[in-house]
Amino acid sequence: MADDLYEILGVSRGASSDEIKKAYRRLARELHPDTNPDPTAEARFKEVSAAYETLSDADRRARYDTYGDARGGGGSPFDAGGGFGDIFDAFFSQMAPDQGRRGPTPGHDIETTVTIGLVDAAFGVATDVTLRLPVSCPDCAGSGATPGTDPERCGDCGGSGEVRRVRQSLLGQMITASPCTRCHGMGNIISSPCSTCHGDGRVTDEQTLTVEVPEGVEDGTTLRLTGRGAAGPRGGPSGSLYVHLRVAADSRFERNGDDLHTMVHIGIAQAALGTVLSVDTLEDPEQVAIESGTQSGAVLRRKGLGVPHLRARGRGDLYIHVQVDTPADLSDREVELLGELALIRGEHIEPTEGQRGIMSKIRSAFS
Repeated sequence: MADDLYEILGVSRGASSDEIKKAYRRLARELHPDTNPDPTAEARFKEVSAAYETLSDADRRARYDTYGDARGGGGSPFDAGGGFGDIFDAFFSQMAPDQGRRGPTPGHDIETTVTIGLVDAAFGVATDVTLRLPVSCPDCAGSGATPGTDPERCGDCGGSGEVRRVRQSLLGQMITASPCTRCHGMGNIISSPCSTCHGDGRVTDEQTLTVEVPEGVEDGTTLRLTGRGAAGPRGGPSGSLYVHLRVAADSRFERNGDDLHTMVHIGIAQAALGTVLSVDTLEDPEQVAIESGTQSGAVLRRKGLGVPHLRARGRGDLYIHVQVDTPADLSDREVELLGELALIRGEHIEPTEGQRGIMSKIRSAFS
């Protein structure tokens, strides 16, 4: 290990106090044994901490620069306070966000499931949901206090909802904060609770909420409505409402992303000669031309007739799958016409027992 304290921290001898502090913070994060599994990290962390203790104190640094003595009367930094873990925690508590809970507690999040149709999923819809959930007490307006009275500021925390304590550490004065035990982090005390909500500031009631479903949502989409969940106790902010969307199956279409697929059935004459069909879309029916000679399994594409893109411009496409149906239960006349067509086209057919007489007549007519 290096003996020079500046080398241990990786700074020059002319480094400023801020540069020394930044170097220590970086190394402390890197070497702390709770986050670094390397077996040598603990010893290195102790070395870095000892170097910082000396160089962060102006008098001790001056003594070290003059005499090369790192001791300076402070002793080991691990003799005061229960070990390097306490030093690390105290140090980083200055940099971490304040975790003390101030004021009323937020309400819980609420979840519900809504089923909508494909058209509503495609173009958006405003749908109502009815839920039983905590809401602000109508009698005390959520304060929790009897009407005509007000909550009193907590004397222990001064209304902040947290108690701060100052303690000495090797890095200086450290301030810790924790929820006030007297007011339970609320910041106030209710001496005369509301008889309706018993001081909670909330009652459970049935509420009907309107959910705005955007266009283009898919099955399984979850919407978050901030502030539409359960009310917080004693005026605390409401939680969020999470709406899980289920899109019901549509007998006309199968959805694949923002594209739609549909099936149309045509007869053999329509397939051979061509026709125009009315095909369902998400909006008005579309007239679609079937070209002569269309085969079963053909797919026709209509651009922009699918589902609108979610949070983007444009729409998917509509794919029309053509199924040519072979006729069954033919009348004698239909058998006769098809037989004539087969003979004209030179197609070999093998009629059933009941159709042989008709086919014989057809052959005689063409012989």
